[in-house]
Amino acid sequence: MSVALANPAGAQLLNHKDLSLATALTIATTAIETCKANGYRVSSTIVGRDGQIIVQLRGDETGPHTVENSFKKAYTARTFRIPSGEFVQRVKDNPTTGAVHLTNIAAAQGALPIKVGDDVIGAAGVSGAPGGEKDEACAKAGLDKVADQLK
Repeated sequence: MSVALANPAGAQLLNHKDLSLATALTIATTAIETCKANGYRVSSTIVGRDGQIIVQLRGDETGPHTVENSFKKAYTARTFRIPSGEFVQRVKDNPTTGAVHLTNIAAAQGALPIKVGDDVIGAAGVSGAPGGEKDEACAKAGLDKVADQLK
C-alpha cells in the first residue's frame, strides 16, 4: 500500500507554545500555597499539551489519594480542553458517555486547562481541599500568577 500526500513540499512543521518547567512549577507551588493559606492540604499536578506530567507536588500532610487525583483531574481538563468541573456536568447530563471510562479520566472538579489564546497547552489539577470548587480556586490562583506569561 502506498500513500500519496498532496503537496508534501509545502508541508510545514507545527509551531506551538509549551509550558516551561519554571512556569509549571510556579503554577503548582502557588496553587498549594493558596490552598494552605486557606487551611487546605492539597497536591497539585501540571500536565503539558501531551497530557504528561511536568510537575507534581504533594503538599505537607496531604492524603495519599491527592497526588493521583490531582493528575487525573489535570489530565481530564487537558483531554477535553475544559475545566474538569464542566466534564462533571457533561457526565451528569449524559451518564452513558463512554469518556468517563477512559484511562486517567476523573469526573471531579478541581482542574483548569492552561491556554494561550484558544490553544490548550496543558492543565493544572489540585486535589485535597474539601470540595472541588476550592481545589479549582487554588488552581486558578496558580494560573493567575503566570497570566502574563500565557499571552
